[in-house]
Amino acid sequence: MLSDDPAKGLGQASGLALLSHDLTLIFDDAERHIALVSPYFVPAKSGTEAFRKLERDGVEVLTNALEATDVAAVHAGYAKRRKHQERNPSAGPFGSSGASLHAKTFAVDGERVFVGSFNFDPRSANLNTELGFIIEDPSLAQRIDDAFDNGVPQNAYEVRLDPEGDLYWLERRDGEVIRHDVEPNSGRCGA
Repeated sequence: MLSDDPAKGLGQASGLALLSHDLTLIFDDAERHIALVSPYFVPAKSGTEAFRKLERDGVEVLTNALEATDVAAVHAGYAKRRKHQERNPSAGPFGSSGASLHAKTFAVDGERVFVGSFNFDPRSANLNTELGFIIEDPSLAQRIDDAFDNGVPQNAYEVRLDPEGDLYWLERRDGEVIRHDVEPNSGRCGA
C-alpha cells in the first residue's frame, strides 16, 4: 500500500513522502508499456515531461480520451498541453449527471498493477491525501494488458503527430482506419 503522508493536507509533507513520488519511481521502471485509466487525467507540466521521457525511452503509454470523462473542464486542462480544440457542449462545461468513468488504475509491463484514488491531476498531486495499492501479480497485469490489447484498439483513438507537428487521431471501425484531424466528438467541424 502506498499513501500520502497526512501532513500533505497542511502543506508539511516532503516530496519523498508523497504517493506521486512513488508512482514516478514505478513509471521510471517501465520498459515496454503502461496502460493508464484515470477519469481526471491532467498531467501538468512535470507530468507531461515524465510521459514524454517515457515515450523517448520507447515506453508506450495508453491513456483516456475526451470521451472517457464527463467533465470537459478537466479534459481541457490536459488538452491545453496539446493543441487548441473545442468540446462538444452536450455534457455541459462541468459534466453530465449520468454515470462516469471513475477507475484509477494502470498496468506496467504486464507485471504490476496500481489501483487507488490518485487521479493524475494537480489536485491529487498537491492537495488531496491519496492512497493506492501496487499489486505485483503478472497474471492480473496480463489480464489488464489483454483487455487493452483486445478491446481497446476497436474502442479507442490512436493519437499521432503529422510531419508538421499537428495532432491527428486514428480510429479503427469495421476493419477500416479513419483519420480525424481534430479530436473526435470535440464539437469542431471538419473531422
